[in-house]
Amino acid sequence: MFNFLKEKIGNWVKKLSKKKQEVEVEPSESVVKQKIKEEVQKAEKQKVKKEKEKTKVSEVSEPKEKSFFQKIKDKITKVKISEQEFNEYSEELEMLLIENNVALEVAEKIIKDLKERVVGKELLRKEIEGEIRDSLRDIIEEILIEPFSLVNNIKEKKQKPYVILFCGVNGTGKTTTIAKLAYSLKQRGLTSILAAADTFRAASIEQIKEHGEKLGIKVISHEYGSDPAAVAFDAIEYAKKHKIDAVLIDTAGRMHTAKNLMAQIEKIAKVSNADAKIFVGESITGNDSIEQVRSFDAAVKIDGIILSKADVDEKGGTALSVGYVTKKPILYLGTGQEYDKLEPFNKRKFIEKLGLEA
Repeated sequence: MFNFLKEKIGNWVKKLSKKKQEVEVEPSESVVKQKIKEEVQKAEKQKVKKEKEKTKVSEVSEPKEKSFFQKIKDKITKVKISEQEFNEYSEELEMLLIENNVALEVAEKIIKDLKERVVGKELLRKEIEGEIRDSLRDIIEEILIEPFSLVNNIKEKKQKPYVILFCGVNGTGKTTTIAKLAYSLKQRGLTSILAAADTFRAASIEQIKEHGEKLGIKVISHEYGSDPAAVAFDAIEYAKKHKIDAVLIDTAGRMHTAKNLMAQIEKIAKVSNADAKIFVGESITGNDSIEQVRSFDAAVKIDGIILSKADVDEKGGTALSVGYVTKKPILYLGTGQEYDKLEPFNKRKFIEKLGLEA
């Protein structure tokens, strides 16, 4: 039907065109309509042609949409760690930290900082493990304060002696640690004197005198039950008179909850006007070390920390805990009973031990 009409109209146009050539007559209404139709069709064709040309230009100037397989590949190689995924992972990590003697509040701090660094960050799938490891390393480096050198501080002080007060709870190896430091100073050409200011614990004075005899170092002591602050004062005066470089003050081990004893150590710190106040704790203590170090820091404002028994500690969490809560550096690690088993704390070495080396 449509072909027939098309052919019929074509014939009409031809006939009408022939008549127009022969004689000029006023065009009929149908011819006018046909011409309008033809012009419209011509305009439509030109429009289509321009659109095609425009599409070709657009294809050249604009990047092509990624293919289905490209999109799949991107999904496989690039990922973002969601908050939900991190929370599932972080629970396991938190338990691992706590099991390794990291105090709960410190573990929570580490998890919080790690979350801020990795959640929502676009990573290659193969980079996720490295990113988490690197972030943990950076967080731990920030927690651990770079230690100062007691040896350098002693050498640089113009008005000798340099006074060091040691504090801590019972049984941490405080007296042995003092003897180790005295030995270390002697090896570096520095003189020292020991103050037996633990006048309460049975055999404490005999213990430090025994160390003094072995090391060839003078010990200042009073009778048991005497004022420990007076012992510290006398030791400092002796050191001034004999131009001794350092005074190492041993104090009675005391529980951090014993207010009267904590007040006493405040008095010793005030009388001695110590240049450095050192907390001695055990590496294997774990969560208990948090409250201990907090109490002593509140009492005497400690300047540094020495952790004993590091040779039997395979976890390392205590160092993170005490470093975080005090914002004070760990100066030494006790690594055995012999006098030479006092190792300066090294942040890089510690981090390597945790398996987070760069």
